[in-house]
Parts: sequence; C-alpha cells; structure tokens
Amino acid sequence: MTRWAVNGYLVIFFAYMFLPLIFMIVAAFNEPGIPQAIPFKGLTFHWFGELFDNAQIWAAVVNSLIIGAGVVALAITLGLSGALLLTRLKTRGRTLLYGILVSPLLTPGIILGISTLVFWNNLGVPGGLVLAILAQATFISAYCMLLFMARLQRFDHDLEEAALDLGASHRQVFWKITLPFLRPTIFTAAVLAFLQSFENFNTTVFAIGGETTLTIQLASMARLSLTPEVNALAVIFIILTVIAAVAIEVKRRAEKAQEERRIEAAKRADAELAAGLEGRLNGPEALQPQAAQ
Repeated sequence: MTRWAVNGYLVIFFAYMFLPLIFMIVAAFNEPGIPQAIPFKGLTFHWFGELFDNAQIWAAVVNSLIIGAGVVALAITLGLSGALLLTRLKTRGRTLLYGILVSPLLTPGIILGISTLVFWNNLGVPGGLVLAILAQATFISAYCMLLFMARLQRFDHDLEEAALDLGASHRQVFWKITLPFLRPTIFTAAVLAFLQSFENFNTTVFAIGGETTLTIQLASMARLSLTPEVNALAVIFIILTVIAAVAIEVKRRAEKAQEERRIEAAKRADAELAAGLEGRLNGPEALQPQAAQ
C-alpha cells in the first residue's frame, strides 16, 4: 500500500512539474495564433521566425542580460564583504548589523523599487539600467551573503593565522586561502543572483524608467496580445537550460573522477613507501625475494 501511495505521489508530482512545460512546447509548434496545445492543428516553425523578427523582445533580452551581469558583479562583491565582516565580528552589535543586512529580503519589491528610484533621483541618477542594477542588488546581495556565511561556517580560520605567522600579507591570505575555499559558493551565488535578477519584476518595473526587460515585456504582451512567440522563446530557454545542466554535470563528474584518480595515486604512493620502509626495517634478507621477483 505504501509503495502504491509513493508511486502515485511521484506521478502527480512530476505531472504537476512537467505537463505545463510539455503543453508550452507543443503550443510553440502549433499553427493557431494564440498559445494552445489542444487541438493541434499542424506542425509549424512560423512562431520561431516571428520571434527572431521581434526586435522588442530581443532588446528586452539584452537589457535583462546586462542587468543580470551588473547585479552578479555587485551582489557577489557586497555579499562576500558582508559575510566576511559578520563572520569575523565579535561585538554585541553583530546581531543588529546582521538584521540590517538581511532586512531587504523581508521588504516588498515594490517598496525597494520606489525607494531606490526616489533616493537616486535626488542624487541625479535617472531611471534606467543602472538604477535597475542598484535596486535589484539591494536584496539579491543579501541572498549571496547568506550563502557565503553558510560556507564560512566550515572554514578553518587557523589556516589564515598560520599563513600570517609565516609572513604572508592579508591580500595573499585572501587570494591564496580564503578565495579558493569560497570558489564553489561564488559560482552558486552568481547563478542565484543572475536568475533572481532575470526574473525580477516588482523592483525592476519602478526603477528601470523608459527601458524594459524580458519579464516586463512578457507582462505587457500578456495584457495586450500574447502570441506563441512567447512559447518559442520558452523552448529556446529550456534548451539552453538543459545544455547548461548537462555541461555542469559532465564537468562535475570529470572533476570527481580526477579527484578519485588523485586519491588512488596517493594511496599507491603511500603503499609503495610503506613497503619500502618495511623492507629496510627487516634488513637485506627481506629485500632479496623482492629483487628476485
């Protein structure tokens, strides 16, 4: 009974996850001018051609990529700085500072967008891509900071102290010890920051001024005239996502295999060294059979 319940749950779960994607993909190749998978009236690639001819969508995609790259650079820098500060701060104000730094996560995106626009407009910065980057980075950097703090909880600070005792500068310690330890988290935080930026709507719509991003463009199309071009774009994104996931998995397995080979080589070297030491301790008589072999 339990097995049937688990299997039924898995079927419902995967249907809930993947059926909308399947219908969306089918609609991208269906002839009608509105997104629909049923009834299927004929296979066509017309909507992909319409998509590639739509200059507004591709301009929005470019803007989203520019904003995403800017947010990654800013959020990684701010998040890493905040994490290093909080993990090394031992005063009573650490809890208060932590609450201040993570507070943007609890603030509605609309409030962040409006407050960013008002503040930077008073300083002469108009709405646009730069302001959108600043607005998004206010809360995305907090996500990155939490990731870095979780990683730094497992960091052995004695390594830094030993390097400093041996004459290394603080810059050398950071680049040679701390940063290599944080490298996997930097990649994870960068991916998270980019995805958060790419799909953001509430904060961006108030800060971007007369420009537009892909999310804003799709929202406008959904209100006015939604066509299967959107489905065609989604198919392209799905393909790119699958390619990226496969590439990352292949890279991960290659690194794992390389690490296993390194461990095996180290074990063989240790075994050979132990055998050599044992032969020397037992004297020349023990080495003669080995030489004969």
